[in-house]
Amino acid sequence: MDNTFMKEKPVFPLLLSMSLPMILSMLVNSLYNIIDSFFVAKISESAMTALSLVYPVQNFINAVAIGFGVGINVVIAFYLGAGSEEMADRAASRGFFYSCLMGIIMTIGCCLIIPAFLKMFTSDETVIAMGTRYARIVFIFTLAVCANLVFEKIFQALGRMKLVMVAMIVGCVTNIILDPMMIFGIGPFPKLEITGAALATGIGQMVTLVIYLVAYFARPCSVRIKGKYLFKFDRVIDARLYQLGIPASLNLALPSLLISALNAILAAFSPVYVVVLGIYYKLQTFLYLPASGLVQGMRPLVGYNYGAGEMKRVGKICRAALLTSGLILAAGTGICFAIPGQLIGMFTENPETIAAGSQALRLISIGFIVSAVSVTYSGALEGLGKGMPSLMISLCRYTIIIIPAAFLFSRIWEAAGVWHAFWFTEAVSALISYIIYKKELHKKELQKD
Repeated sequence: MDNTFMKEKPVFPLLLSMSLPMILSMLVNSLYNIIDSFFVAKISESAMTALSLVYPVQNFINAVAIGFGVGINVVIAFYLGAGSEEMADRAASRGFFYSCLMGIIMTIGCCLIIPAFLKMFTSDETVIAMGTRYARIVFIFTLAVCANLVFEKIFQALGRMKLVMVAMIVGCVTNIILDPMMIFGIGPFPKLEITGAALATGIGQMVTLVIYLVAYFARPCSVRIKGKYLFKFDRVIDARLYQLGIPASLNLALPSLLISALNAILAAFSPVYVVVLGIYYKLQTFLYLPASGLVQGMRPLVGYNYGAGEMKRVGKICRAALLTSGLILAAGTGICFAIPGQLIGMFTENPETIAAGSQALRLISIGFIVSAVSVTYSGALEGLGKGMPSLMISLCRYTIIIIPAAFLFSRIWEAAGVWHAFWFTEAVSALISYIIYKKELHKKELQKD
């Protein structure tokens, strides 16, 4: 397959052609997250609380899988841009090995720790039992999640975004259809409640994996997972994968740490705010994933053009992505200001929760537009192979600034102070990310010269 279109087509149409399939598929994925929570909330508010408390661990698993997938994606794209398909094959093979190994380790570890983890945030035995039951079923499918991400990132590096879109959408739609049937006992299924929600999630992930495997074996592609590289230590490739994969995984895992820290602060005021935070992160998935889809489309373009020595084109791609993500997040701000009560009301009928959630959405969404700077530049740095600078941006957004700010602001405005900390953090992080990005881009331009 000829991948030279990544350095030849006009920048903005190319970015859209790479990003729109990802945006569409991730919007469907966001819809699944919202619908999943909607049906779980119909069981009881305890079930929704359990889902909210399990989310950080679930997010950690996804973060490790996606983050290492980002490393695979960038390394493959770089070698394809440099014209070395053998090195791309080695990267795909070693990446697949390490992803599966991490999947097995995370399955065992997370199944063991989840009861103790839940007891850190609640003493409600019903919530702990529901959360443990849901989590252990979902965690069984961790290996499928890791394998999915390997194939997703390989196909993205090759520019086959439509295939990725179809696989993700079919998996999500399967999940959406099965959710009410398995939760409430519709059709041939017994009433499984929160267990049904977990099984529907796992089955959806397996469907996606089957589509990737069929596509991989049915249609030849220029990057292959080869047995001769799979179990053979490769110092150069392994080092590059981990130099990118570990920072990218930490980038994505940091929200789990943040949610746990904010839950601890908010629980001191009322359990209602813990539910609100859980609902917000479900909605945030819907609001931010279009911008994240844009970054996913941008990242292989940056990696390919960097490998091909086209640094001016890299700058043009990043500017186009920044403008587009800013428009997407501006729309998100408008939605949160216009109908916050209706958005929160999808997950709860409790008037107190709806009122508290409406205030939270309005305050948090103030920072959406400016966050486009951090989101875009963090993804661009990953595309350039600069994992640690990208991680520094995420550390600012998810730990260094926001957690102390949330604690201090909560002493002044109580729970509302936590919501104020979000927009404050985004403003400061945007400035820091701009400085880091310009510094690293200048270094890369000097290296290429």
